[in-house]
Amino acid sequence: MLKIFDKNMKHYSFLFFIPFLLLAKISHSQSPKLTLPLDSLVYPEETHFKNMKQLTFEGENAEAYWSFDDSKLIFQATNEAWGQSCDQIYIIDTNNYNLKNDMPQLVSLGLGRTTCSYFMPGDSTIIYASTHLEDAKCPHVPDRRVDGRYVWPIYDSYDIFISDMDGNIIKRLTNHEGYDAEATVSPMGDKIVFTSIRSGDLELYTCNIDGSEIKQVTDQLGYDGGAFFSNDGKKLVFRSSRPKTENEIKEYKALLSQGLVQPTKMEIYTCNVDGSDLKQITNLGNANWSPFFHPSDEKIIFCSNHASKMGFPFNLYMIDIDGRNLEQITFDQKFASFPVFSNDGKKIVFSSNRNNGGTRNTNVFIADWIE
Repeated sequence: MLKIFDKNMKHYSFLFFIPFLLLAKISHSQSPKLTLPLDSLVYPEETHFKNMKQLTFEGENAEAYWSFDDSKLIFQATNEAWGQSCDQIYIIDTNNYNLKNDMPQLVSLGLGRTTCSYFMPGDSTIIYASTHLEDAKCPHVPDRRVDGRYVWPIYDSYDIFISDMDGNIIKRLTNHEGYDAEATVSPMGDKIVFTSIRSGDLELYTCNIDGSEIKQVTDQLGYDGGAFFSNDGKKLVFRSSRPKTENEIKEYKALLSQGLVQPTKMEIYTCNVDGSDLKQITNLGNANWSPFFHPSDEKIIFCSNHASKMGFPFNLYMIDIDGRNLEQITFDQKFASFPVFSNDGKKIVFSSNRNNGGTRNTNVFIADWIE
């Protein structure tokens, strides 16, 4: 849901993609240059993957999430060949490897910009955020730099909707002034978590599956977002910025007043669903985001550029929930993110720039997960 920018790349899908390519003043060492073996999608160092397959082949594809029965994936994409120049929501079967030639099922309206889609319990409805009520056109993307800082927009026109599988909106879940987006659903099927600016800051909120009983989860200054439930539905994992110094706080508030956030410093946090037992899991520096619980709920997989000199590459890492035993999972040269385990824990899906022939394409990959 944020955007990545490169002098040779278009903007990518909003909210979880981040504009980090040309970040400077990062003191960590660059990852060694690696090459994919011929006829393989997996680097030799990627020992947790087996039987990897590529699901998309063109455009900007990200945030693929499993249906409750693991038979389908919902994702957002911008693909001119599919007739869309702004992020929209699509569904495919997990064994559909024909998107080189076929178009997936469009389940959003094809209006405005959409993001953060997820299956609802029963797999007959979906949830996602959209700007279409304010304008059917794709919203303007502001300059990615403000006073030399990388920023991304918080569109106040985002609201969260529930739709059927034919693209018909059946309920508006949020109806509050300002940004509401980034909704995901508990594996227990009883709750939704989302990010909202309704308090004046970007905080996490939960509600019942029907939108009732909205409760604020976080309350510290800084952006809290991209939250997911643990497999037992008891905890949340999310990314957060926490401005500390007087200058950091001033900058954060000034940007937020303009509908902007600087997403280059984030760490991974967990808490109970009610917000108690808040813990900072990573302390790596740079941008750590897109976290997801391992099937055991004892580890967290996430995306990070903490080991990069100039902002890239982003790779997947895994860490124990007590912040120990950091392990690198992917060895991409530019970008890998949005890791999500299937509900049965046997597979993983993520987005990557691998195997794109030197193009701008970010694609979705699926693989068996090997412990």
